[in-house]
Amino acid sequence: MHKASNKSVNLLMIALFLGAMASQPALADDDDVQKMSEKAKAFGLISHEEAQSKALAAKPGVVKEVELERRKFKSGWDYEVEIVDSNGAEWEVYIDAKTGKVNSINRDWF
Repeated sequence: MHKASNKSVNLLMIALFLGAMASQPALADDDDVQKMSEKAKAFGLISHEEAQSKALAAKPGVVKEVELERRKFKSGWDYEVEIVDSNGAEWEVYIDAKTGKVNSINRDWF
């Protein structure tokens, strides 16, 4: 019985933590969501809200941060969406900013 109550308390703590994280705004490079939205509109890209939604569909959790990044080795743009899952693990989900396709999901080990 004691184990069950500890598990309930742990689940409640996780839920409270995830709720607090969900209320935080998604941020772009330089912490400027408006600038990211303007870039997306200018280049005909999906919005950061759409990218966030697609990332959460691929990897459920709470969004910690969203950044619009130019690809390093090929042309185009990606949204990097950092997600914390229910176990507290951090993930990076890369969304093609033009098509909305999930390009990769990687565990952030650091």
